Amino acid sequence: MHKKYVFLDSGIGGLPYFRYFHKKAPQASAAYVADLEHFPYGEKTREEVIKYALDVTEKIIDRLNPAMIIVVCNTMSTAALDALRKHFSIPFVGTVPAVKVAAEVSVNKRIGIIATARTINDPYLDNLIESFAARCTIEKRADPELVAKIENGLITAPDEEKRKAVMPAIRQFKDAGVDTIVLACTHFLHLADIFTECAAPSIKIVDSLPGVVSHALEVLPPLPGVEVCRSSCYVTGEITDRIDRLYRGYCELFDLDWKGEL
Repeated sequence: MHKKYVFLDSGIGGLPYFRYFHKKAPQASAAYVADLEHFPYGEKTREEVIKYALDVTEKIIDRLNPAMIIVVCNTMSTAALDALRKHFSIPFVGTVPAVKVAAEVSVNKRIGIIATARTINDPYLDNLIESFAARCTIEKRADPELVAKIENGLITAPDEEKRKAVMPAIRQFKDAGVDTIVLACTHFLHLADIFTECAAPSIKIVDSLPGVVSHALEVLPPLPGVEVCRSSCYVTGEITDRIDRLYRGYCELFDLDWKGEL
């Protein structure tokens, strides 16, 4: 099987990127892979993230033969993108915290960053801040509990439940006086509208979605005039009844064919 573009995350975080990509390139042959066997990446060491990323990528290349892999996971990108590019010959596009965008739009130069613990503690994030937001005051928040809630079905819950889930982060950032929040874990984009609603009017929400998709299409433009084809979703690891039920539902929401284990 050949899928020209493969989107890779630890779970459902990259699905908003996948949806946006298909709005821009509906004719593209694509697949989505969630490395559930090693979810959550955000609680692993840097070395573990690199190992898991290399392992799942080798499996993807063997099974799906992609022309490009878009790593729609901030944790995997900040820790393992260099290793992936060194080990494999196909192009990779990563997803990194939108610190540069935040620094450009922030008026008071106080920025909040919400991410996984691995991303918050990775030197890559410190380098981004030094390069693009050195004159800004940064408030960081690792929120593994919110990541887990999103992965486990929060995206289909009532809005009131979603608001309750994001409010601890919003309160922390408001207390810190930030005027811009970076959603630096792709899972959080499922709640981007809720973040925007709860943070308004004093705080703006930014993410990397448009930039990542635009860059992927620049690096490897889709062929024009190709018939629109269905996209597929795969996961790694044991597929329990619960995972099967959850991912069938996610595939319906995002117009994907559920293929099960990679």
